[in-house]
Amino acid sequence: MIILASDHAGYLLKEEVKKFLNKENIIAIDVGCYSREQLDDFPDFAKAANAKVAEDPRNVGIYICGTGIGMSMAANRNPKIRAALCESVKFAQLSRAHNDANVLCLPGRFMKSRKAIRIIKTFLTTDFEGGRYARRLKKL
Repeated sequence: MIILASDHAGYLLKEEVKKFLNKENIIAIDVGCYSREQLDDFPDFAKAANAKVAEDPRNVGIYICGTGIGMSMAANRNPKIRAALCESVKFAQLSRAHNDANVLCLPGRFMKSRKAIRIIKTFLTTDFEGGRYARRLKKL
């Protein structure tokens, strides 16, 4: 299952991501926010999304704020979360293959939806390589 979260600055991109996921018949749960109004704080949404991602090791999250930095910092406070801020397809591929990232963070104010969707497709279809990377993850 995919868990979506954003603050007001990531709301518009999150809505575009939802359209893409719906079109692909991919089930997603949106934990907020639900408007562009600045009535929210990104740590609240990251925490709610983290709880859902952590429920099942097959779950992944897509978190979006203005820069992606705040969401990644908030997400990584949970020891079951490995959030990666990815601004390229290559970073998304490596975050999954080498770091077994289970949360993708995106910069809502600095990324167009077409690029975000390419990054998401890569993130969702790349498998963890294990091996020496698994050994490294155990040290986190």
